[in-house]
Amino acid sequence: MSLSVTDVDRFEASRYRLEALAYRLLGSVGEAEDAVQETFLRWQAADTGRIEVPEAWLTKVLTNLCLNELTSARARRETYVGQWLPEPLLGGDPMLGPADTAEQRESVSYAVLTLMERLSPNERAVYVLREAFDYPHREIAEILDLTESATQQIYHRAKKHVADDKARRARAETDEAAARRIVEEFLAAATSGDTSSLVRLLTDDALSVGDGGGKIPARATPFSGALSVANFLRGLFKPAQVKRDYAGGRAEMYAWTANGEPAAVAVVDGRVVGIMCLEVTAEGIVAVRNQVNPDKLARATEQWAAGEHGKPLFLAF
Repeated sequence: MSLSVTDVDRFEASRYRLEALAYRLLGSVGEAEDAVQETFLRWQAADTGRIEVPEAWLTKVLTNLCLNELTSARARRETYVGQWLPEPLLGGDPMLGPADTAEQRESVSYAVLTLMERLSPNERAVYVLREAFDYPHREIAEILDLTESATQQIYHRAKKHVADDKARRARAETDEAAARRIVEEFLAAATSGDTSSLVRLLTDDALSVGDGGGKIPARATPFSGALSVANFLRGLFKPAQVKRDYAGGRAEMYAWTANGEPAAVAVVDGRVVGIMCLEVTAEGIVAVRNQVNPDKLARATEQWAAGEHGKPLFLAF
């Protein structure tokens, strides 16, 4: 069935919101874009004249597509090479979605996206719809074909799971300028040759985890503890030909943000080859999550090419 110009415009008016919702649910740009495209195809095949509230219809279709994808994605991630981390989005990317409230910013942080991997598909859907998009439980129930009381119970359970994991690490909110200062200080310490200066920036129970997807070397288990993490980071930034070979050259390092958190971005010839997200608390940096899987950096490269970034802090590797 062909769509009228009005019907296409209705869908396009919801596209950014649908992409942001799908990204939060799936943690993958490619999977999110596929879900939105499939939603469009179903919109195209539907009798749109009988759909009273297009936004609600589109949200329901997309959410249920994502629930199906989450179930199959879990099976794929069980055979994933090394640690699986979500795909990071650089600051300013429209797929990050709403960021007006602390809850919305928190729900798309790299730390929470990682924690949400532990939730069931229904828990994740209810949590995202409520926290990030402020849907009332009545509408969430309609989207998921559940009772309102069931969605309330699922939401409280999901929120408790996330809160329990974060009990020792209440996130410190920072504006963009402060986030970049944190990254500059972190990178200066990591490349200074003085392990103690880096240890002072980390919490005692800090961890470092990397995702290379089997394509870029990354340790299969996280480093844990401030000294262990500091030693690893010092070694990571030491120049070596093998690192340049994997990256395709020496990397320009920038202080930036990703998913609302401080992030160090490594760029080679305009291509983003690594995004290191820092989870910051009042006590210090509690986690360093490094995404170097090239399959998960294509969107970041596109966004990087579209913006201005000034001069790099230094050349790495």
